[in-house]
Amino acid sequence: MSRLTDQNVALAREIIARYPKQKSALIPLVHLSQEQNGYVTDEAMRHVAELIDVTPAEVYGTASFYEMFRFEPTGKYLINMCGTMSCALMGANDLMHHAEHRLGIKAGSTTPDGMFTLQHAECQAACTEAPTLQVNYRHRFRVTPDDFDQLIDDLANGRLDGEVPPHGTLGRNRQTIPADKVVGAVHPDDVDGAPAWITISEESS
Repeated sequence: MSRLTDQNVALAREIIARYPKQKSALIPLVHLSQEQNGYVTDEAMRHVAELIDVTPAEVYGTASFYEMFRFEPTGKYLINMCGTMSCALMGANDLMHHAEHRLGIKAGSTTPDGMFTLQHAECQAACTEAPTLQVNYRHRFRVTPDDFDQLIDDLANGRLDGEVPPHGTLGRNRQTIPADKVVGAVHPDDVDGAPAWITISEESS
């Protein structure tokens, strides 16, 4: 499936309605398309563009800035393995070679069954816990080759389904805003004065 499903179109319209300018919903809608398809398809970008009245080039130009968006088929589990200084010193290169051998693919590739995509990553901000990796952006620390093998076995057998959702899943809890809690965002074109917090600050000083 490439374009958003009817169910996700309804959700997209709900998301768009939260913003005074519909273009502001671009990033959440791209996340929604990736959650549906596992990656951001050309058709999905065209569909998002239609929904918020921008060009597909604007959707791609914005989404391609962010590392978490993928634009080609990606395994159910995306394994990002850190290879920068602290991790390199603690054996990240050997761990990557082990991972490639275990999965039967080179970094940057996906296993034939579509389960695992393996790739290099930059610093994952856990240098004291090196070597580190992420599975669908869920961290694993001080990973040994044996740990990696156990991780792959657990993922393949569904033992971590409650912890690691399929690639593209942004969150398990969908945001909803009750009608009586909406702040009443003002369209930028309708703003005719300073923000309320500035006015309050000036009055109290």
